[in-house]
Amino acid sequence: MSSVPGQYQRVLSGMRSTGKLHLGHYHGVLQNWVRLQHEYECFFFVADWHALTTHYEDPSIIGDSVWEMVIDWLAVGVNPGSAKLFIQSQVPEHAELHLLLSMMTPISWLERVPTYKDQQEALKEKDLATYGFLGYPLLQSADILIYKAGQVPVGEDQVAHVELTREVARRFNHLYGRERDFEAKAEAAIKKMGKKNAKLYNELRRKFQEKGDHEALATAQALLESQSNITLGDRERLFGFLEGGGKIILPEPQALLTQASKMPGLDGQKMSKSYGNTIPLREEPEVVEKSLRTMPTDPARVRLTDPGDPGKCPVWPLHEVYSDDDTRKWVQEGCRSASIGCLDCKQPMIDAVLKELAPIRERAKDFIEDPKLVRNIIAEGNEAARDVARDTLEEVRAAMGLNYR
Repeated sequence: MSSVPGQYQRVLSGMRSTGKLHLGHYHGVLQNWVRLQHEYECFFFVADWHALTTHYEDPSIIGDSVWEMVIDWLAVGVNPGSAKLFIQSQVPEHAELHLLLSMMTPISWLERVPTYKDQQEALKEKDLATYGFLGYPLLQSADILIYKAGQVPVGEDQVAHVELTREVARRFNHLYGRERDFEAKAEAAIKKMGKKNAKLYNELRRKFQEKGDHEALATAQALLESQSNITLGDRERLFGFLEGGGKIILPEPQALLTQASKMPGLDGQKMSKSYGNTIPLREEPEVVEKSLRTMPTDPARVRLTDPGDPGKCPVWPLHEVYSDDDTRKWVQEGCRSASIGCLDCKQPMIDAVLKELAPIRERAKDFIEDPKLVRNIIAEGNEAARDVARDTLEEVRAAMGLNYR
């Protein structure tokens, strides 16, 4: 099992620009981003090319959504001082790496990704029999690998995409990581570590390769991380040499499992644009309140005096998100005994939703009123992302023999 070296503890995550962000995005993705930006080196991007895979016939929604999405990110607390924010199509290295990886990726690997058939089934009204849609998981792999991201925050339904990326990286390293004089360079790099560390490295390498001792592998990787007298290239060789392979050019990422969003929509189903049951992050308070007040309730409560069952009411899942224990107990008892009406039941939840959205809407005003600031933030993020992406692509080109002039 290949492990991700500590130097690659970067996080990469993106969102498709296909419409307004809503509370489902906030609870499912953005709250995680705000937390992760303080724990990792984070790269967050607008996935406009990915949006084209399903919206190629009407791309206007993509352009309309890009800047609105970035404003929402900033308004919820994603900080350009703590994370790099950029637009995928403004970093063309993503596309070149995607092309180069496509030369060595079997088509069958893409066809077996579970979401390929699932999405075709879910979006029957769209013609998704396209090269772009088949290849979008590989574009995701390029997105991750171009930054040598070690952690990719995903829900369980997206783990297969990270596993594909690991397979692609493994195949790439196997095909192109074995330099002609790899072992000689690795041995020379070991000597640079000094006698004591060189001896320890060799002992740990032998324990892992002969006995499969993963603790020895982790110790050896930590040892390499602590070495200041070897180059990055030597360090990558020695990571590969540890596991009996070649130089690790593209490190395998890990799935950083995040709790799946359970944010319910206005009909009790999961909040989703495709269901038309969303509450946009910057919706006007009166519209939010009206939407929540007119939500359907337990059909058994035809009259105020009819008892109900919270478990059968679309409003209850929102109480599970927003209400404290005492309020939930009050709702349960009041609904079952018919001592409270449905509007009474909804009011604490409505108040909580409005309270959550108010600071987001307020912070967004500063960015709406200063579009130049938003564009400058993205321009700086684009350039910072390109600096990293160019370095990776230079290594990839050299490994594939494309570094001639």
